[in-house]
Amino acid sequence: MTKKITKNKPEQKFFDSLRPKRLTNFIGQNQLKNQLKIFINAAKQRGESLDHVLFYGPPGLGKTTLACILAHEMETDIKIVSGPALSRAGDLASILTNLKDGDILFIDEIHRLNKVVEETLYPAMEDYALDLIVGKGPSARSIRLKLKRFTVVGATTRTGLISSPMRDRFGLVHKLDFYRSENLVEIIINSARVLLIDIDQEGALEVACRSRGTPRIANRLLKRVRDFAQVKGNGCINKETAQKALDDLGIDRIGLTGVDRKLLKLIIKKYQGGPVGLDNLGAGLVEDTGTIIDVYEPYLMKLGFLKRTPRGRVVTGRAKEHLNLADGQKKLI
Repeated sequence: MTKKITKNKPEQKFFDSLRPKRLTNFIGQNQLKNQLKIFINAAKQRGESLDHVLFYGPPGLGKTTLACILAHEMETDIKIVSGPALSRAGDLASILTNLKDGDILFIDEIHRLNKVVEETLYPAMEDYALDLIVGKGPSARSIRLKLKRFTVVGATTRTGLISSPMRDRFGLVHKLDFYRSENLVEIIINSARVLLIDIDQEGALEVACRSRGTPRIANRLLKRVRDFAQVKGNGCINKETAQKALDDLGIDRIGLTGVDRKLLKLIIKKYQGGPVGLDNLGAGLVEDTGTIIDVYEPYLMKLGFLKRTPRGRVVTGRAKEHLNLADGQKKLI
């Protein structure tokens, strides 16, 4: 018999509330939070806008959330754009001329900015001015528009692809690290409270341990485990329910997915543990090489399962132990 579920408020209405609005409510990244507190208080005391900020690190660690927090703390507006979406200098000029004093321009995936757009942004960040060419041919002339003092907050997963002139224009450059399990437990319990999900401490810890140190993944897994508990359980998420749900999703006890295991086994089976080039990995997995670099490799390297060498990727002994693969063993699980 199908259980009848009483509908609460629409979940989409709650979604934005999963993002903390204040720095004191942001969990984890303590060193960065301490720096930002000083940064924000100093700017407020001087009555100035924030200096430009660059956040970098793997996806899902809170770069966009921190940009929104900066806007809330400074009591100003934020304009959110994506680097690839700014394809022309005119697009950037339209946005910059509409910013008010102290406003924040958040550029996600800033390493993918068009070169012309990037060069247009240089004087805007440094001198708060916009250089434009009016007209064509011999009658063309250059004009400079003064802009309001604003703050650029950039976010990237590939800081190495940002040019030095762009990187040097940021007053604070900070890497976001993977989260510890205790921080993720706190995030999961807070999200469960907002989404009206019944979860105990052990259930939250089980989800946290399989979340790859990433809050975004933790919140996603929480919703999927909630579905499992709702259909196959009594609606409450405990350790046993979380284990069954996540095992069904193909996520093992340390957070490896089917693709992670496939990547490791491909290197072991086809390339005797490596080294193997990135293009060969992408072809074998039928995955974009950028996805491998940004999504899969950071966590595998953090675990010590994968190494990057000048000759290519190499699987470590720890990965083979986790997969129950002894050296020379031909049969793969």
